[in-house]
Amino acid sequence: MAEGPDPVDSMLDLMRRLPPTNVEENVNALIQICPDYADDLLGSVDQPLKVKTDRATGKDYLACDYNRDGDSYRSPWSNEYDPPIEDGTAPTPKLRKLEIAANEAFDTYRELYYEGGVSSVYLWDLEDGGFAGVVLLKKTMTPTSPDEPSGSWDSIHVFETAERGRQAHYKLTSTVMLELVTKQNNKADETSVLGEPEKKASEQGWKSSGEITLSGSMTRQTEQDWPVHEPTSHITNTGKMIEDMEMKMRNLLQEVYFGKTRDIVYDLRSVDDLEKARQQRELQKELVGFIKR
Repeated sequence: MAEGPDPVDSMLDLMRRLPPTNVEENVNALIQICPDYADDLLGSVDQPLKVKTDRATGKDYLACDYNRDGDSYRSPWSNEYDPPIEDGTAPTPKLRKLEIAANEAFDTYRELYYEGGVSSVYLWDLEDGGFAGVVLLKKTMTPTSPDEPSGSWDSIHVFETAERGRQAHYKLTSTVMLELVTKQNNKADETSVLGEPEKKASEQGWKSSGEITLSGSMTRQTEQDWPVHEPTSHITNTGKMIEDMEMKMRNLLQEVYFGKTRDIVYDLRSVDDLEKARQQRELQKELVGFIKR
């Protein structure tokens, strides 16, 4: 008999078809249905990063599957798990020293490009002698009033490093999760009509309310070789790659995805009078004809 589809593949296929805004709820629902595949699912699905506070230092850090051990998460600042656990996974002393320096460097990077938010870097050893790591960045825009937009940007940069003499080969996988929400409350704005007292919008027979949500994720990969002069060279090299990748992905989001969304909206409902636009095109054709003569 032919074997059925792999449960993890089926769950991942289902996740691709569900709304990205509900990814956390959908993952939890699938884990409840198939608890035996919880670790496989959590390690394969990118979820919005959670912000936690280090009890020892008071600093915020980001929690994800890469710093999780059971139900506890390791802080990059104190190297302690919350809730505390015994024999939790931790980097070697040599790698921990590099992890501390990387967190300080990317904390500066976060302040330069995000002007706020939270960043975290986690490193771990690989079986082949190299090491891997993840750089996490999160910025949340919290509205101060019901009418203001809200949103979040989550960056997850996973890299593997293999040293080859004085060179190192880096493989970077970057994922950006973006969510934008614009709201307009159902409020009655007061307007005045010439010769009449001011009336509320509800009295004039119209109202304004609604919410628009744009969300999704994008993943890109790249591989590069860089010279290594000292251990901290890995921070400089991965920093350059991540900086370049984030810039490319941001431009791609702005120019391609948002540009395409704008074009679709204009195709569905024009802002200007279509008849007026048609007359302008006809006039342009006539002018071109006169010029050619």
